[in-house]
Amino acid sequence: MIGALKKPTFRGCYALMYSCGLRHMEAVSLPVSAVDSKQMLLHVIGKRNKERILPLASPVLEMLRDVWRTHRNPMWLFPSREGTTHFHLTTARRAFISARDACGFDDDFKPHTLRHSFATKLLEKGVDIRIVQLLLGHASLRSTEIYTHLTEPLHADLRRMLGEIFEGLF
Repeated sequence: MIGALKKPTFRGCYALMYSCGLRHMEAVSLPVSAVDSKQMLLHVIGKRNKERILPLASPVLEMLRDVWRTHRNPMWLFPSREGTTHFHLTTARRAFISARDACGFDDDFKPHTLRHSFATKLLEKGVDIRIVQLLLGHASLRSTEIYTHLTEPLHADLRRMLGEIFEGLF
């Protein structure tokens, strides 16, 4: 779906949302200064003006550099057409919907689904839910649990583990 986005800035914005678990507004409004390429970190201002610092994987940093080279805006990672501000949430959402529809996904697939997918993918890989909570910027673990339904791979792992634990017990 991300590949179906035509403009590099939109593709980069939604790829970043997925790869860092960002909220829609967090992603579109990122200044260039949010990227610390030396320490491989991304500084994000989230809900209630709370800052969180996220690790940046090398491929994500390279993608951000490639996107920046397409516009070279000194202020915004994802600038508006005029370049005086970041692109508008409505504009980004329109691009997302167009790409989503081109891929044949239904209306339930929203930008926030990328954040949910990030959390689910981390849990599938065995990342502790408290780490996922920190990465998502949730004050409460309960908020994180909402994002993290058990996927089929987790069900299979859990069944296998329970089978090993209770093998020969009965």
